[in-house]
Amino acid sequence: MPARAATVNRHLPPAQALLALAVVAVWGTNFVVIRFALDVLPPLALAVLRFALAFVPAAFFIPRPRVPWRQLAAYGVLIGVGQFGLLYLAIRSEIAPGLASLVVQTQVFFTIGLVMLFERERLRAYQAVALAFAVAGLAWIAWRSEAAGATPLGLALVLMAALSWSAGNLVSRRAGRDVDMLGYMVWSSAFAVPPLLVLSLAIEGPGAVWSGLTQAGGGTWLAVAWQALGNTLFGYAAWAWLLARHTAATITPWALGVPVFGMASAALALGEPMPAWKLIASALVIAGLAINVFWPRWRARFAGGA
Repeated sequence: MPARAATVNRHLPPAQALLALAVVAVWGTNFVVIRFALDVLPPLALAVLRFALAFVPAAFFIPRPRVPWRQLAAYGVLIGVGQFGLLYLAIRSEIAPGLASLVVQTQVFFTIGLVMLFERERLRAYQAVALAFAVAGLAWIAWRSEAAGATPLGLALVLMAALSWSAGNLVSRRAGRDVDMLGYMVWSSAFAVPPLLVLSLAIEGPGAVWSGLTQAGGGTWLAVAWQALGNTLFGYAAWAWLLARHTAATITPWALGVPVFGMASAALALGEPMPAWKLIASALVIAGLAINVFWPRWRARFAGGA
């Protein structure tokens, strides 16, 4: 059985490759969908609706994963409030959606740092090189942030969202590999709603929230549904299904396509400018992500060939 699994896990059949591509496309283009929803709804109110719809009615059909309630609560707050609450606030007026899809991927390096800090893993040479590429690209974007379609506050908010995402990764990592991540997302979403609702009412105000709800048309509600159903339920369910059948090294590289879809869709749908310098800075960040993902595989392949 192990030998068979190893053979299957190395190759992604065409149908499953299309499924992985569909997930990446949904996750990447969602940044444009967020921008459309924020034209009507306040950011924190949008986050409330997203996670409320991710929990209900799915919780009636998907059992709660066998993990402690406190872990679900921690993950829900980190992802709901920390990641998406801050991300929505940034995209509302402080950063272009395509650029946000790129910058938020720094969660990869924040995750490495948190694992080093709390689980005593050592930084490897290839990870240091990957980090240097990503930092160089982000520094270039920060230096030309106004031309990039971002304010310093916008970059800071998205970096904080990435940090919160990475902390959520650390929490879910401790749940173990056998946990149902779809159920994990659904049930943790319940814990994201109360703090987001309190923050929305306190910061945005009941009047702004009610105005957004009353002005929301079919397109806005479709965008909200896409956040919960497309990204959370379809995206995570399909991703978890693929990870259950293949090695992480086979599936995770596909996530590099998220900022590609994000920036391309923003350029096409929103007219987000893509000058040469921005493409080069983005390429540096993506190169850093690629080195971090692919280097262990390349090294293992070369060592095996030797």
